[in-house]
Amino acid sequence: MSEPVVAVDAMGGDHAPEAIVAGAVAAMRQGGLQVVLVGRPGQIRPLLAARGMLGAIRLVAAEDSVAMDEGALASWRRPRSSIAIACQLVHLGQASAVMSAGSTGAIVATARLRLRNLPGVGRPGLAVALPTRPTPTVLIDAGAIADPRPETLVQFAQLGSAYAEVAFGIASPRVGLLSIGAEPGKGNKMVRRAHELLAAESQHGGVPVRFTGNVEGGDLLAGKADVVVAEGFAGNVALKAMEGTAAFTAAQFRAALAGSPRSRLGALLARRQLRELRDRFDPETYGGAALLGLERTVIIAHGAATERGAAAACRLAADLAAGNVVERIRERLGPHRTGFLRRS
Repeated sequence: MSEPVVAVDAMGGDHAPEAIVAGAVAAMRQGGLQVVLVGRPGQIRPLLAARGMLGAIRLVAAEDSVAMDEGALASWRRPRSSIAIACQLVHLGQASAVMSAGSTGAIVATARLRLRNLPGVGRPGLAVALPTRPTPTVLIDAGAIADPRPETLVQFAQLGSAYAEVAFGIASPRVGLLSIGAEPGKGNKMVRRAHELLAAESQHGGVPVRFTGNVEGGDLLAGKADVVVAEGFAGNVALKAMEGTAAFTAAQFRAALAGSPRSRLGALLARRQLRELRDRFDPETYGGAALLGLERTVIIAHGAATERGAAAACRLAADLAAGNVVERIRERLGPHRTGFLRRS
C-alpha cells in the first residue's frame, strides 16, 4: 500500500508558515506519509531550504490565504486560498487528506464546498480526542454545528464510533449523550429526542450504535463512554473549559513544585511521570480535530499549533486516511440512511 499524501495548508495558523512547514517536514521524516505544502512559494521555499528539503517536498502555489479572524464566508471570498487549493488537491485525487491550523469556521465551510458529504450525511461533525485512560474518549461535535437536529446527533454517534474504531482500535465503542443529567428525561427538547432515537432498536440499516445513555460534563474525563455526542455549542464550550482548566492546573502545579528546595527535588525525581502527564493533557499530542462525514479526511489542528502539533496533525491525517475511516463511516451508516437524516 502506498503512503498517504497529506495536503498541508502551510499558511493557516498563528505561527504559519514556519511552524507548519517545520511540522510537515518532521512528520515526513518520521516516515509513513508524504506531504504537499500549499501556500506562498516565496515564504515556503526558504524554510524548506533551511531544512535541506527544497525539492524533496512538492509545493503548490497559493498566494491567497485565510486570516485567523475570518469565518465561514471566507470560503466564498477567497476561492484561491491555501486551504481551498489544499481541499481541491484532495478532491482531484492528488492527496488523500487535508491538514490545516487555520480558522475553524473557514476550514469547515471550505471543506464542505470543495469536498462532497458522504451519502446520508447532512452535516459533518468535529471529533476531538479527550485524554482518558486506557484509550481516549471521542467528543463529537466540538464546534461544527451549533444548533443541529436530533437526527444529526444520531449521525454523529456513527461518525464518532467509526473514528474510535479506526484511531484507537475500539471494537464496539460505547456511546454517551452529553446532557445535564444522567436520567433519560434530562436535557432540552433536542437532547431528549436524540436520546429516544439513540435508544431505539432500529438503526435503519446501519451498524447498531452501542448507546449507554446520558453523560454529564463531569463524566467527560471519567472514561464512562468511548464516544460522547454533543451539539456543537455545548461540545465546544466543554472542550474549551477542559483545555483552560488543564492549562490553569499545570501553571499552578509548576508554581507549587518550584516553591521550595524539597518540592524541586521531588519534581526532579518524578520528572518522567510529570512529563508523561504533561504530554497526556497537551492538545498537541492528539493532532487536532477530525472533520468527519466528508468524502475525504480533513484534520483541523489547533490554531496555536507549534512544530510538534503540526507534525502530530499530519500523522493523524495520514493514519485516518490509511485506516480508511471514510469507508468505515460508509459501512456504519449502511445503505439505507440517505432518507433518514434530514439536513440540519
